[in-house]
Amino acid sequence: MPQPTPVALDASPVPSPCVSICQMNAHSGLCSGCLRTIEEIAGWSRYSEAEKRAVWARLVERRAQG
Repeated sequence: MPQPTPVALDASPVPSPCVSICQMNAHSGLCSGCLRTIEEIAGWSRYSEAEKRAVWARLVERRAQG
């Protein structure tokens, strides 16, 4: 399964972590493809670059937790 690749902290614009596998896991509350919450997915287009980087940082942590 494709995994989102962490972006450099200075990347601009910050790319979406979407990997086109859009299925919410009822147990974890995360998308099975990109590991974002529904709130993070819905808010992405409105987030500032700093907020998007913060989401990426959380995704790295989520992947590490397995």
